[in-house]
Amino acid sequence: MKLNMHTVLYCVACLAVLPPPGAAADLTPRLRNALAHTNPDAELVIWVYFKDKGASESMRSVVPENVVSDRSLKRRRNLLAADRLVDYTDLPIEERYVAELRGKVLQIRQRSRWFNAVSVAATPDQIPPIALSPFVREIDLVARFAKDRSREGGVRFDRDTEPSNRKVSTANSLDYGSSYSQVNLINIPPLHDANLAGDGVIIGVFDNGFRLPAHEAFQSMNILATYDFVEKKESVVPDNPDPGFGSHGVNVLSVIGGYVPGTLVGPAFRATYLLARTENDSSETPFEEDNWVAAIEWADSLGVQVTNTSLGYLYYYPPYESWTWEDMDGRTTLISRAATMATRKGIVVCNSAGNNGYHPERNTLNAPADADSILAVGATNPDGSRASFSSVGPTTDVPPRIKPDIMAQGAQVFCASGSSPTGYIISQGTSLSSPLAAGTAALLIQARPDASPMEVIQALKSTATQAWSPDNLYGWGIIDALEAVKKLTESSPLPNGYTLMQNYPNPFNPATKLRYVLPEAAGVTIRVYDILGREVRTLRDGDHLWPGTFFVIWDGRDNDGIPVASGVYVARLRAIGVSGSSAVLDRKMVRVK
Repeated sequence: MKLNMHTVLYCVACLAVLPPPGAAADLTPRLRNALAHTNPDAELVIWVYFKDKGASESMRSVVPENVVSDRSLKRRRNLLAADRLVDYTDLPIEERYVAELRGKVLQIRQRSRWFNAVSVAATPDQIPPIALSPFVREIDLVARFAKDRSREGGVRFDRDTEPSNRKVSTANSLDYGSSYSQVNLINIPPLHDANLAGDGVIIGVFDNGFRLPAHEAFQSMNILATYDFVEKKESVVPDNPDPGFGSHGVNVLSVIGGYVPGTLVGPAFRATYLLARTENDSSETPFEEDNWVAAIEWADSLGVQVTNTSLGYLYYYPPYESWTWEDMDGRTTLISRAATMATRKGIVVCNSAGNNGYHPERNTLNAPADADSILAVGATNPDGSRASFSSVGPTTDVPPRIKPDIMAQGAQVFCASGSSPTGYIISQGTSLSSPLAAGTAALLIQARPDASPMEVIQALKSTATQAWSPDNLYGWGIIDALEAVKKLTESSPLPNGYTLMQNYPNPFNPATKLRYVLPEAAGVTIRVYDILGREVRTLRDGDHLWPGTFFVIWDGRDNDGIPVASGVYVARLRAIGVSGSSAVLDRKMVRVK
């Protein structure tokens, strides 16, 4: 972009009036760079980070559980200690600060409790007064990503012209029609035969809208809530009548949960869905990360258990500074940090790895596929070979992490069309492999509702086709849904004796789960000791429980709430049964930082 002399002088003037470092809120280098290359009448989208949470600061030390929904609390109990289910990030932002900003900017866009920030639209000359606001800590540029137009493409079929040569007759209880290849490659049919179809599991799908909610593939779908974070409305049908707007979301949603026997059956066709429009699909409009951050916080508040995002982002919308492959470390982009935070709140986050193909010297990932503890999903051809467009790792943090994590079919995938309520297309992209993985994750959660995200992820990775030798082309390999469910639910010792199972994960940071079995009703005490035998934490204290399998979470803190040092600790279970039976069982655990 060429700047005339007037614009150059204006940009210099804008930078000159910015408050000096330390006098007011910090402006990040990315924002300063944008100001130096922005026309005077331009609209910038920025994050304004607050110093505190205003009136809610009084609750900092004891955050009330009612700041999140019962559904969210229930999910978090699978991962977090009972007294750590909510924290400072769950407290609402201070609305007085938002009201004061409203008079200083063009528009208030999104709110973020997790990051204690709002995104706003502002002109360059509105930024210095914002920086001088006493409640503002930092101002940064909202990442505005260019579109990846290689992600989608396919051939359309109407209901009556669907290619019959793709239909396969099988011995399974359902007729998958043309979708058989994609679900069979990851071994979904046996789980459907076992009546696992996502019942009771809440899945959030974030995409560019959902053009045809009346498509026949969605007629039996249970949709809990919808919201358009682009146009600020409940309907996720884009206002633009162009059928291309919101078609991608139709494709993706049908792959994960569509249900038309004899034509298309998705892995999680009986799950409950949250639909969020997070991207404006116009070729002239960039994707903005604040929409995704707002969507994941919204979904968390409604108790989402699995999310799927089949859109990946890397390059800034010109002329602003771009992210590069070197930034794919899971910590640099805000969207990746938000994805990691969602996992720590108990959500299984699935994201397409990207369609940037292979590079011999570096990764080709898109954010947030680089995030830690999420499932980045690569794409295969129908025969299981890697699709050439599928992005590769590793991440750039130290030590580097293998990406993608898992693979599913992403070429020649059969899905609903966004232009006809009875139409279908054959399409390709990691956009289509990710919903297959997300649907599989939902089946694992249905099979074991108390599983944490890391237990689900580990079950999927450890049973995939190359779990013994993961690499940055295939990750851990093509998932095997049946074996993953078996792994996740593999029988622990039957309750014919007291059992304390090895904690998971181990080593751990920051939290770990201990499962135990009681053969009869018993009083149970579980304490953690350091290697010298000194008590560190009481997790259960003489609680009376019925026979069965239970678990507790240790968050790596002592009885005073202080994080313990790295090292070896011992979990000790003492049980006294109603019949007089008793047991004392120990397990060693390793805390790392």
